Amino acid sequence: MVTVAAGRRAGAAGGVGGRRRSGCGGAGQAAQQNSPLQQKLLAVAVAARFAEAGPPPSTEASGAGAGGCCVELLDCLLGALNVSVATVTPAPAQYGWAVREIRPRGEGSAEDRHADAPSGRIAGNGASANAAASLYTMQGRKGVNQDAMVVWENFGSKDDTVFCGVFDGHGPNGHLVAKRVRDLLPVKLSANLGKGECKEISTSNVKSGTTKRVATEHRVQDTDASTGNEENGEYPEFFTALRASFLKAFYVMDRDLKAHRNIDCAFSGTTAVTVIKQGQNLIIGNLGDSRAVLGTRDEHNHLVALQLTVDLKPSIPSEAARIRQRRGRVFSLPDEPDVARVWLPTFNSPGLAMARSFGDFCLKNYGIISMPDVSYHRITDKDEFVVLATDGVWDVLSNAEVVSIISSAPSQASAARFLVESAQRAWRTRYPTSKTDDCAVVCLFLNTEAASASSSSVTKVW
Repeated sequence: MVTVAAGRRAGAAGGVGGRRRSGCGGAGQAAQQNSPLQQKLLAVAVAARFAEAGPPPSTEASGAGAGGCCVELLDCLLGALNVSVATVTPAPAQYGWAVREIRPRGEGSAEDRHADAPSGRIAGNGASANAAASLYTMQGRKGVNQDAMVVWENFGSKDDTVFCGVFDGHGPNGHLVAKRVRDLLPVKLSANLGKGECKEISTSNVKSGTTKRVATEHRVQDTDASTGNEENGEYPEFFTALRASFLKAFYVMDRDLKAHRNIDCAFSGTTAVTVIKQGQNLIIGNLGDSRAVLGTRDEHNHLVALQLTVDLKPSIPSEAARIRQRRGRVFSLPDEPDVARVWLPTFNSPGLAMARSFGDFCLKNYGIISMPDVSYHRITDKDEFVVLATDGVWDVLSNAEVVSIISSAPSQASAARFLVESAQRAWRTRYPTSKTDDCAVVCLFLNTEAASASSSSVTKVW
């Protein structure tokens, strides 16, 4: 026991037991604290990496000159590790690829991890360059944060188009599902925009709050619940093609999740509430119980809340009818009589509290679908912002409270954070004995010319 304890202390002090970033420049200091055997093992590992990688095509050459450079570089690496060598010569510049910094998987700065992210895409806490959109998420007390969010400016390579979305994961792998949908759904949607691959069933112009019917591979009935949107004109002709693009992208996204080898989505999934703003047009695609709310002015110039989506829960009669028709069960638990859940035909599992979602393939044969409810809104001068948020916000704050909080935020860039922190305080006040839920918010300001003067001109991360 004494030996084990001493070994642990020595490992902590010397850094032997920990994971250390290594490279040609910083390896010597680490090697001075290691044993000679460890030095040699590390030297062999570095040499093996060098031999396995080989020089880049542009640096390949024949003759002794190229071989001499390799020997000199290897001497440099071994010398940095305090291993006896005949000569130590600085590595040639063209072999910088062999001595690049080695980082354990998952480490590195946010900029490094998102170095290949498309221009204009923001998926972390902060704000867009002109503060027209702000994002913020905060982990609750239920474990890992399963919420995700994204804002993508210049969406589809169009200057006047923005994509926004929030995703609320659930189940053991919900955080993985939410992040994968966040990363891939916008790409799939951009690829399908305007293609109109699904055939239209009904093309009559209808008022807002009624969803056009479009045939899809799902062959299921869309929700008949009204979104309550106040229409300010008829649907434009392009809405049919855009709606078909949403349906296609959501279908392909769900199919890809099912085929994914490394994410088990049988009992895990995510919601998705997404918005595409193109000029004065808003196209909203909703799946699950996250929500989109519009902050707008009424005839008395009072700021009011207008809900743009329906919380697609099993308590909606049309949703429950579809689930029961496919042998799924819908009932509430005795300790939460107001929460309808979906269960397998013969097992009291998994108890999903929504009627539509990505993933959750254990229930896909029993009425749970990935078909979004797609609607349209024409932006007017009275419309100020759109709030997308997961149910961690809506469970404790009303639509009116959310709109009021956003309007009183110190700046547009901090609006999402201001709302999330307000929701967290509301959780502690209203449900002091409950575990706080994760919260994620995207706030899209529709008057982009009136960005807050206090906002930064670059993306800010808290």
